[in-house]
Amino acid sequence: MDVPAATSQRLAMAAFVLVPVVAHLIIVKTGHVPLALVPHAASLAKLGFVISSALTHWAIYTTLLLTFALTLRPGHDPLICAMARRLHGPISAELERYTRGVTVYWTGIFTVQLLASILLFAFAPLVVWSFFVNILDIPLIATAFAAEYLLRLRILRDPPRHSFAMIVQMVADIKNRQENSAGLR
Repeated sequence: MDVPAATSQRLAMAAFVLVPVVAHLIIVKTGHVPLALVPHAASLAKLGFVISSALTHWAIYTTLLLTFALTLRPGHDPLICAMARRLHGPISAELERYTRGVTVYWTGIFTVQLLASILLFAFAPLVVWSFFVNILDIPLIATAFAAEYLLRLRILRDPPRHSFAMIVQMVADIKNRQENSAGLR
């Protein structure tokens, strides 16, 4: 049975939001269960949710951090500059400065997210860390997007107008081209 694309996207989005919430609720509800490598089913289950949440969060933010930061090296095109050029063609010097700054901004956001997660994991109660990575993660990133958007409107004389859907489509096009070129090899 084929699932329509729109339904498939809604299911993926629901899973994207619900899986971390369920992981957090399990960690909260098993607060009395020790986190240990002992032959106790509840401990091992809790350990599994903690490890999967931690590794997923740390892997995502490490990957994002490296992806953005490595484009800031001398001789490289900052990631957001490259995206702006792909969306709009040649860009003004003002927009180039701004998009470089946005690449630095996101590098900072990802660094703070990763460090906060690691420090909370090491020094805060497990429930506090879980709330940060499983519940606050998406709202924090959405807030960072909104802050950057408001800054863009305030700083740039003629800010480019594009939708989130345009950006997603551009990333999908890049991914499709990479997959197609890999298939030709």
